[in-house]
Amino acid sequence: MAKLYVDTIEPEGATTNLAIGEAGQDVILPGNDIRANVLQDAGGNAILTSNGSGTLSGLNSGLGSAKVLIQSQTASNSATLSFTSGIDSTYNEYVFYFININSASDNVIFQFNGSTDGGSNYNVNKTSSAFRASCSESASTALGYLDAQDLANSTAFQYLGDGWGNGADECGGGELRICNVSSTVYVKNFYGRLQFYHAANSSFDFYVGGICNTTSAVNAFQFKMSSGNFDGIIKMYGVK
Repeated sequence: MAKLYVDTIEPEGATTNLAIGEAGQDVILPGNDIRANVLQDAGGNAILTSNGSGTLSGLNSGLGSAKVLIQSQTASNSATLSFTSGIDSTYNEYVFYFININSASDNVIFQFNGSTDGGSNYNVNKTSSAFRASCSESASTALGYLDAQDLANSTAFQYLGDGWGNGADECGGGELRICNVSSTVYVKNFYGRLQFYHAANSSFDFYVGGICNTTSAVNAFQFKMSSGNFDGIIKMYGVK
């Protein structure tokens, strides 16, 4: 097999594509090694961008249903975390991830509400249902519907778990998904699952689902404890 040693191979004209191989042939690269900081599609649009050290700094949303991180907020003895930007018709679904949510007060409720006026008021009507499974450190278990934590067309904050413990090592996490927030035709469906350390020294697995019962666009969300402050991280992703 003959070998060609050159420093540069260029197409004949500035607007001509350089073809390597023909249809039905394989082009084999030594070590399967392709080195480029920007991967583009046929239209010249950047699909994947790297900083040259292996860290991805961009992922084109044209890849379909891949989650796109829109915003990350960190609570540090904070009363609330509010997401008031980046919530529009760009995405069909928004996903909030809760990481190491630690309450400053004991036996309190982690909760959320939505807004139709950009965060001036968090009072969207909601109808929901909730249930939980639990297991204590002494192996006492329970599974049941939570009729005190569902809502019936109420503007109150929706429970995402009751009785959070405030020990230094006690925390919770999980996710909340909300669909079609910008629709002016349909209500907005939501469902969440969170796991947290209960004040009674138990592991609680909490499930909630419902609707934001409005045909107005919901464009802001707020998270807080029923009393006192909290620490932790909340990340908001968009899904097309």
